[in-house]
Amino acid sequence: MWDALAGPFLAVAGLLVVAGVPKVIDPLPLVRALRSAGFVVPPGPGAALVRLFAVGEVVVGVWAVVAPGRASAALVAAAYLVFTLFVGRVLTRGGVLGSCGCFGKPDTPATRTHLVLTAAAALVAVALAADPPSAVWSGAAANAPAGASIVTTVALAVVIAGLAWMVMAVLPTTTATAVRSANPTRTKG
Repeated sequence: MWDALAGPFLAVAGLLVVAGVPKVIDPLPLVRALRSAGFVVPPGPGAALVRLFAVGEVVVGVWAVVAPGRASAALVAAAYLVFTLFVGRVLTRGGVLGSCGCFGKPDTPATRTHLVLTAAAALVAVALAADPPSAVWSGAAANAPAGASIVTTVALAVVIAGLAWMVMAVLPTTTATAVRSANPTRTKG
């Protein structure tokens, strides 16, 4: 399974890190997004809990990249399942225009595409948790990438992560609603 899913798995694990760091730095966008999705987040400890969750997200992402295996893949799958459920809840409640803080952008609303990508990420991680690689980076295992294969796999992961980031963080900002909210003085013509 590792041969087929190494690039996508490393991409989704890397995205955990990329999305977690802004929430560690500033947890308030996620606090606001959780509240707007109908969750009760206490004013004082809410930010600290979100920051703790974000630190866990970063740790899981780094662990999954450095040592992909059954446990790290299962935690990546769990994280993306939570994200999928959250995005689904947001969409069923009519959407949230504000950002959750994952990509450091003020107006990156949740979209159906976001929902599909987080669900696909969860499925990739579930598949690797069910059939984990053995000694991936040591070169000792038969299914471990070696030399140029490692470079190719990492390059594929970077491309996949970049495209996923663009779909989740950039594409939603091009919708008519997002453009109007970013430029409130502009009127319909």
